[in-house]
Amino acid sequence: MLSKLVLVPLVCAPLAIPQGNAVPSKETLYYNLEWRLITAGKAKVEWTALPQPRAGWQVNFHLESVGMVSKLFKVEDDYSALLNQSLCAESAQMTTHEGSRQRETKIAYDAESKKASYQERDRIRNTTVLSKEIDIPACVHDVIGGLYFLRNLNLEPGQSTMAPVSDGKKSVMAKVEALPREDVKTPAGTFKTVPYELYLFNHVLWDRSGHLTIWLSDDRRRLPVQIRVRLQFTIGTILLQLTKYE
Repeated sequence: MLSKLVLVPLVCAPLAIPQGNAVPSKETLYYNLEWRLITAGKAKVEWTALPQPRAGWQVNFHLESVGMVSKLFKVEDDYSALLNQSLCAESAQMTTHEGSRQRETKIAYDAESKKASYQERDRIRNTTVLSKEIDIPACVHDVIGGLYFLRNLNLEPGQSTMAPVSDGKKSVMAKVEALPREDVKTPAGTFKTVPYELYLFNHVLWDRSGHLTIWLSDDRRRLPVQIRVRLQFTIGTILLQLTKYE
């Protein structure tokens, strides 16, 4: 957060990635972030295959505020996760700088014991904010790495499935639903897409009310060309659009 199962829950045990999948050996995606009709930030996703004998994948995500928004409320977040060959999460680490708040989070996913350990520290006070352990299935997807899992689903509009997802604090089976095809225009071009609704808000993985939709290009690449998070009115809509890819 690999099988092309359709309309049935995903098996939680590790699965081999099928041939002809949308997982490149290396990829970098760049996004503009729009909030309340202004450019509020930029994001970058880096995906790399790990060399043998450590078979698997690494995904890095960087988000930073820009312009006036950065002057009012500086955001600089970095996230990194290691996944096995089947895109199941093995570990994740995140550092966040959001206004005056600075945190460091480490998560370890243990497939053998079916446990995830979560530790969050306040980087300024050098204190532990939260430490906990939860039960997980043998294969679970983290939120950022799960983007590549989504790209390997073969759901047609009107079809849905369930996927195991965890942020280290909670583990859930989340619904993924394919919506009617749309043409989407971004700074990187105009794409024919299949949108996917990911049911992670509203007391599923996160308690906050909201909707998460990801538009994937309707071709072999399955590029995530647009990501939209709709939250309550006080926060509004956050839109990420692809600007270029390498």
